[in-house]
Amino acid sequence: MPRKTDGIEVDIHPGPKKGEDGKPLLYVRPVKGRKKSFKDLEDFCVRYRGLRTGEMRHVFDVVMEVAGLWLSDGYRVETPLGSFAPKLKLLGEHTDPSTITGRDIVYDGLDFVASKEFISEGGQNREGYRKSQAPVGNSQMYDPQKMEEALKRCLKLGHVTVPVFMAYSGLKRDSAKNYLDSLCKGDHPRLWKMKESRRWFYYPRKETPKV
Repeated sequence: MPRKTDGIEVDIHPGPKKGEDGKPLLYVRPVKGRKKSFKDLEDFCVRYRGLRTGEMRHVFDVVMEVAGLWLSDGYRVETPLGSFAPKLKLLGEHTDPSTITGRDIVYDGLDFVASKEFISEGGQNREGYRKSQAPVGNSQMYDPQKMEEALKRCLKLGHVTVPVFMAYSGLKRDSAKNYLDSLCKGDHPRLWKMKESRRWFYYPRKETPKV
């Protein structure tokens, strides 16, 4: 059967939960890097939707200015795309409402809720989906043999760092660090770590840390 070449290209990634077979449950998302700029949007609308050059930029500038004014006053602003509202964050830990003052509250970005119409427009996919040819996320992290081989190759140098382990294991940075950190924990840790010049170095546990 020929490979599907149209439709939305998706990457497959392992999630934190595991299935009945003990392997991580998978999820999908569109491949990274596919994006359209505001200029792409404006050029398309000028060519195919009858807008004048600069007209869309002007409308967005005005909407951003006015909506920003209302948002800064605490309003939720509704638009055809969806509604926007300010998100707030409480500094520190509080259990008594009487201890909270205005100085304990800070702005923490915007909350966006897409409108039903916008969600519907974005879901009109007519070409289906196709899997990318990229490896499945960090799925190799769940293969003990692959991780063991990568670790042994790294430790031939006497120690391992996160970037080096990334290169040998194929893991992304956070996953590589989490894996190495996990080997420093438990009743029988295999590694110990030491920070030098903003970089963590991991050593086999049989060695005694130098004080």
